[in-house]
Amino acid sequence: MRHVVFEGLPAAGKSETLALLARFYPQSVVVLPELVKEVATRDEIDIFSQRDRLTEAIIAEIPRRKEQVQRAIASGKLCLEESHLGVHLAYARAFGDKAFINAYQDIASDLPEPDAYVRMDIPIELSLLRQEARNTPRFFIDREHLETMLTALQGWHIEHLTNLITIDANREASSFLLDIEGMLRLKYMAEKAPLSDTFDIILLLGRPAAGKSEFIDFMHKTPIVQRARDYHIAPFEALDDFPILWEKCVEDDLWESMGKGRLYSRRADGNYAITNSDMWEFLIRRLNQQVDEIISRKGGLANKTLIVEFARGGERGYADALSQLSPEILKRAVILYVSVSFEESWRRNVARYDEKRRSGLLTHSVPRAEMEATYGTDDWFNMAPAHYGTISVKGTNVPYTTMNNEPESKDPQVLGPRYKTALDAVHSLWKRSQDR
Repeated sequence: MRHVVFEGLPAAGKSETLALLARFYPQSVVVLPELVKEVATRDEIDIFSQRDRLTEAIIAEIPRRKEQVQRAIASGKLCLEESHLGVHLAYARAFGDKAFINAYQDIASDLPEPDAYVRMDIPIELSLLRQEARNTPRFFIDREHLETMLTALQGWHIEHLTNLITIDANREASSFLLDIEGMLRLKYMAEKAPLSDTFDIILLLGRPAAGKSEFIDFMHKTPIVQRARDYHIAPFEALDDFPILWEKCVEDDLWESMGKGRLYSRRADGNYAITNSDMWEFLIRRLNQQVDEIISRKGGLANKTLIVEFARGGERGYADALSQLSPEILKRAVILYVSVSFEESWRRNVARYDEKRRSGLLTHSVPRAEMEATYGTDDWFNMAPAHYGTISVKGTNVPYTTMNNEPESKDPQVLGPRYKTALDAVHSLWKRSQDR
């Protein structure tokens, strides 16, 4: 996410929350104050009795606010904005402000479009109590108008198909802030991390259940400074083509329920088997689009690492997949291949299925014949016979390392050195390639 707007009832804590985020994450976020309140305070406008004047001031301020948002995004930081004009429109409906309701139709197309809206949810009773406590009568809004506003605002979100995330703000501050940090993927750095020496893109390859997800989980749990120093990984985003594949299979279920033919898959003992071989090329091309969208932005990989995870099988599985990636990705990437045998991959799949089944969690198991057909053959070692080195893909020498991940371990004291050895080896090759 690049632009997130916070909304909520008066005195929900929007300003205070954003002030804390700005204080503790100055390297990660830019906070913009509420436009309406900023304009009303600056120009000494009464928000109740001078609605026409307020509308004129808001319209005049929109180009500057749009520029502020664009500048924040271009800096590579997350733009956090307090409230939005959809909220002001809802208040206009509550107060019968026809001038702004009519004006909104003309200005709507010029407004920034956030990636998400975060609603800090508190009861109206608490909003009224806090409004009285903060003693700012010029901004006090009563119950009747708040109820009407909330109904209008909900209709606005439905009409505009927004990505609305509701968070309970009526609870212990530490718990609330922890959820906000997690949702925004913010991690506090007590010291400056050596981010200038971290990977841009890691292509994380290996058979199903080889340990790719465990690698990502380990890195998520490792403090940023230690992760950058020991594993050369900055604050990161992980992309995986499995959710794309799963969605296509679910779409097949819908087609089937409509009496149409399935397009990509067939059912296989509670799971799916892929019947359209073109799906593998589609998946890697979709991943390629997602990565290119990120790296094409100004500052898109500034102090950031992308981890792109996928598994392939067949005589040319990885060769074909890598050849679909753009030169811009290949020039900035390294490959970490997590190596386990097919039998170990199958054993771990079965073990995880059994573990989830005992816990009562929804899970799926692929029949062995389907596993063998898709992943029994693996062309990685034909491409990369040494433990580490470079492979040529579309004229680019991409550094790689192969990490043996057997025997399986969940002990950080085992996994840490295992990961470090592999990543140190490929980091040396990558640094040399970047220095040329």
